[in-house]
Amino acid sequence: MKKLLAIEWLKIKNYNAFIVISLLFILGIFLANYIVYSVNKNIVSDLGQAGKMIAFKPYDFVNTWQTTSYVTGNILIIPALLLIILITNEFSFRTSRQNIIDGWSRNQFINVKLIQAFLVALASTILVIFTAFLFGLFSGTETSFNHFSSVGFFFLKAFTYNSLAVFIAVWIRKTGFSIGLYFIYMGAENIISQLLDILSIRLKKDGVGDFGNLGDLLPMNASDGLLAFPDNPVKSMTKMILPAENTNLVFVVALVYLALFIWGSRMLFIKRNL
Repeated sequence: MKKLLAIEWLKIKNYNAFIVISLLFILGIFLANYIVYSVNKNIVSDLGQAGKMIAFKPYDFVNTWQTTSYVTGNILIIPALLLIILITNEFSFRTSRQNIIDGWSRNQFINVKLIQAFLVALASTILVIFTAFLFGLFSGTETSFNHFSSVGFFFLKAFTYNSLAVFIAVWIRKTGFSIGLYFIYMGAENIISQLLDILSIRLKKDGVGDFGNLGDLLPMNASDGLLAFPDNPVKSMTKMILPAENTNLVFVVALVYLALFIWGSRMLFIKRNL
């Protein structure tokens, strides 16, 4: 497998799209978190003395792991799109067929792509850890690993996004159509998720029952739902009307969807014609 991964690296290391999108994602992580840091700081400053009394500092060490994971999770579509481009290129340039002719098995080919998705998620997680630690240091607060589990949830979300990208790329095989379908699906699921969350609030308000955020049971929103912005004054005011957080259930659901994406990608590639 190391040899196959080495071949994959040779394919992409000098590929301009890989270099540009990777740099864009790295820059995006720091920029997105700096924007949140700067906006929060300016709001506290504008509120004057009242702001200091209720000041919330999202990048103090007690919050930085959770904040950075949550904020960075909003740009995970960038590495997912990179994977779509890399995989669909294999079909466009027929390198997938050539690899099989050269002696790769179908299992080896798709497994390498899934491992690639895993490694991209792992690299993203390492960047999050570095960024969170850096912002925590700048906060001047004592080192803490409070809510470090959020980093694990971030990895699960990143791997899920990447696995969906692999599934769509293997299914559609055309770059433009694959990227379009990815965006359409993400948008459609977010709309449905919002409607289900509104239903969840109404069910709780009407006394029918607190079933948690039903939108979190959808494929991509399951991993999304595991990442939340740290508790703050505004969030505390809304907790009375919002449904309870069923973290354990959502975690299991997210794992099931991840397994289905991986299984679906393997079955599609193994069963279909090259």
